[in-house]
Amino acid sequence: MALSEFFLFPLGLVALLGAVPLVILYLLRPEPVRRTLPTFRFLADAAGRSASNPIFDRLLRSLLLLIQLLALVALVGSLATPYVLVPESETVQETVLVVDTSASMGVRDGGGTRFDSALAAARDEVSGTTSVVAAGANADVVLRRGSATDARAALDGLQASDAPGDLRSAITAAASVAGEDARVVVLSDFADDSPWSDAVREARARGLVVQLRQFAGGGQGNVGIVDRRFSGTNVTVTVKNYGDSAVTRTLSLAGTAREVRMDPGDVATATLPVPAGGGRVALSPGDAFPPDDALYVAAPEDASVDVLVLTNDENRYLTAALSVIPEVSLTVDNPPTAVSPNYDVVIYSNVNPGRLLAGNVEAGREIVADGGGVAIQAQEESPNYGDLRLVSQGSVETNPTIGTVESHPITRDITFPPPTEYIAGDLRAGQSLVNTTGGTSLVAVERRGAGRVLYYGFMEDSSAFKYNYQYPVFWKRSVFYLAGRSTLSELNRATGGSLATGANQTVETPAGETTGPEVRLGDAGFYRVGDERFAASLLSEAESDVAAAPLDGESAPADYPTRVEEREVPDPLTEWAALVALAATMVELAYLRRRGDL
Repeated sequence: MALSEFFLFPLGLVALLGAVPLVILYLLRPEPVRRTLPTFRFLADAAGRSASNPIFDRLLRSLLLLIQLLALVALVGSLATPYVLVPESETVQETVLVVDTSASMGVRDGGGTRFDSALAAARDEVSGTTSVVAAGANADVVLRRGSATDARAALDGLQASDAPGDLRSAITAAASVAGEDARVVVLSDFADDSPWSDAVREARARGLVVQLRQFAGGGQGNVGIVDRRFSGTNVTVTVKNYGDSAVTRTLSLAGTAREVRMDPGDVATATLPVPAGGGRVALSPGDAFPPDDALYVAAPEDASVDVLVLTNDENRYLTAALSVIPEVSLTVDNPPTAVSPNYDVVIYSNVNPGRLLAGNVEAGREIVADGGGVAIQAQEESPNYGDLRLVSQGSVETNPTIGTVESHPITRDITFPPPTEYIAGDLRAGQSLVNTTGGTSLVAVERRGAGRVLYYGFMEDSSAFKYNYQYPVFWKRSVFYLAGRSTLSELNRATGGSLATGANQTVETPAGETTGPEVRLGDAGFYRVGDERFAASLLSEAESDVAAAPLDGESAPADYPTRVEEREVPDPLTEWAALVALAATMVELAYLRRRGDL
């Protein structure tokens, strides 16, 4: 039986150790000296015991010791707080607060923002039992049925993001968190284009009281960046005028500026060159909604990808596909030749085995070791590429069928037609991305240290893939993969999404450092993962349309719902234990006085 079933603070019983010295004192007390008095000799005959009696008989005979032990036990018991369980009824008012943290809540309104006003109102709605749901890109239950103090602390930790919101999901989450007879208070500008009203009707159909508080001041006539598109080393920015009058705005990036003029509701575009390392596109003059007045652009520090094609029979389809990539600086050379390791990518295509020097292959290994890449194209008579070749050289086979195509940045959404002839072989290293039904890999890749290796098993004379519009796309992706570069589209994201990183990978965000494996893009700005920098910007026409129609027919209910909870609570008996200790002390004093010690 646990002591906690009887005492609120069982540790206080440790003070009972104070009884030990008291008992020892009584045991060690010297026995009184006996004197024989002749006039009272008859008393000696009646005495039945002496100092040789058992110790416990002495203790039992000592009334004073028993009284003192009783007082000590009662005092220690009061310190341990004895209790009994008694039934109690409590009236509970439960509130679930849904606070909109989407980008549109950052509209400046007077001396603050919409979010500031909503947060202040939310604090006034806190009740004894409160849950808090943040309505951002995801519905986050920040607090589940906490106290008023916990609720205010949770509200203090909320911040408006630069991402679109999903108010419907947040209201649905609030309804699932709410208990019986709870009320849900939604604090938002209601500029969200999600069907949040459906979630409100569903919650009310469950019997929940749903109160809507709107904060939609400011933001009239907003003009903002709503989209962007990359082409080569340029970015085309799209701007929309949500106001009711014509406006002129200037877009600027790294010293280059473009002016756009828009009538009410118009959309305009401007193309700007992206500098090495990227930058920030500014829309000026700004307005009451800053998140869509800026576009963050991330770009590699070295925009050029230096590619060398080593060939003795130039593949015109390959070189043409590479030459139209703006970021590629292409060089075509014929073995035997000296190869500099200063290239980012080297591609071996249609090479005469007798003319390829051992130094040409070693140069490829050095490029891989330095973080670059090597691609080898299949041919009937292949030179000895050593460990650079991922698929062994076998016999020439005909009319294969394409089996599986793995999901990979190189092959995503690309349809590969089967070749008429191919080199059969086994995968020696790496990952196969495109396979025949017979098991031969037609496209394989391997990360090798800081570099990468690719095997391309389509022989151009026996493949129709070179005529496919996706052929240049494949080689652009392959070159960027081999060079360890991300395209501008991959480096630049919209807020509200996420960035996949390695496990425990440290990521620098606009709000400070965090760790992977996945980081939410809630704030606009730059994110650095290792040596690579990404950018996130608000790109949402719905979120930039900050004007919201006023809510009709919504008012606060006169009486908020409550419920009565029955539960058992401890009733401390401390005062009774203290009274017993006091009574024992009074008895002790009375006994000492009667005995003549006082």
